[in-house]
Amino acid sequence: MNFPSNLRYTKDHEWVLLEGNTATIGITEFAQRELGDIVFVDIPTVGKSLGAEEVFGTVEAVKTVSDLFLPVAGTINEINPELDGSPELVNQDPYGDGWMVKMTVNNPADVEGLLDAAAYQALVGE
Repeated sequence: MNFPSNLRYTKDHEWVLLEGNTATIGITEFAQRELGDIVFVDIPTVGKSLGAEEVFGTVEAVKTVSDLFLPVAGTINEINPELDGSPELVNQDPYGDGWMVKMTVNNPADVEGLLDAAAYQALVGE
């Protein structure tokens, strides 16, 4: 299983790539494997300002629907447009083409408080 070292992770299995004060967010390889085949991604929060750990959308797999939690506080600026027609990108490339949202982070230092790759790997036991 892949745990890119340039990302930060949450206990809820989201990943964050911080570039300046812009964060790209998706779900981890572990999360997409646990969910199975993803058939729909619903993110109705573009333009909204949300707090850390608030629900920013849902991901629907064949057997379940799971909430998506924002790792840090900020404003959602962009939703990955490719997921509308191709939600399976989350399964195929969770750290690349399967990203979910881009946001402006209120406090970029908050990202440093998230799990690093080694801590996340230990959390999921891989």
